[in-house]
Amino acid sequence: MNEIQSDDLRDAIQFHGHLCPGLALGYRVAKAALRELEAERPQDEELVAIVENDSCAVDAIQFITGCTFGKGNLVFRDHGKHVYSFFNRGTGKGIRVSEDFRGVDSDSRFADLKKRQEAGEDVAEERRSLLMEKAAAILKADEKELLSFRPAAVPPPGHAQVRTSLRCPVCGEKFMESRGRKMNGMMVCIPCSEKAQK
Repeated sequence: MNEIQSDDLRDAIQFHGHLCPGLALGYRVAKAALRELEAERPQDEELVAIVENDSCAVDAIQFITGCTFGKGNLVFRDHGKHVYSFFNRGTGKGIRVSEDFRGVDSDSRFADLKKRQEAGEDVAEERRSLLMEKAAAILKADEKELLSFRPAAVPPPGHAQVRTSLRCPVCGEKFMESRGRKMNGMMVCIPCSEKAQK
């Protein structure tokens, strides 16, 4: 199958706004995770994803797997790693998928374009063309050259919980009680607590 022609990829591009290497990677990760876990895009929290970066890849993972922040089955851990863990609650199986593609980081053309841009040259079209080339390479790459799989190292996170909301007595905005901070005997939101500490 030609990945670039698939409907779900076109829809993921529409959701994200453009095709780029990050989106292509997330698409490949998500499709592989669904296959490996023998899962389909869930209606609720049947599938859970833990993402360790906030790159474009996460948009494809959300779109393809149905794991979202709003449903509570997309968990962000800010480790800055292209590593993604997925859990199928129905089967109890979990996998950890890491990106292992050498085709982007090792390409010296990116550094050259950056230098030229910093020198004032307009390299936008060349950069766009290079990014499309890399996205296509990711979509066409043999999975063994692109991704590594191993069992998930941690158990799946618990189901999403509905939390009580409180109104901050300082700013008047609502916040989750579990995220509140004590200040002068009152429960306040994080931003108001941080402002008071400055």
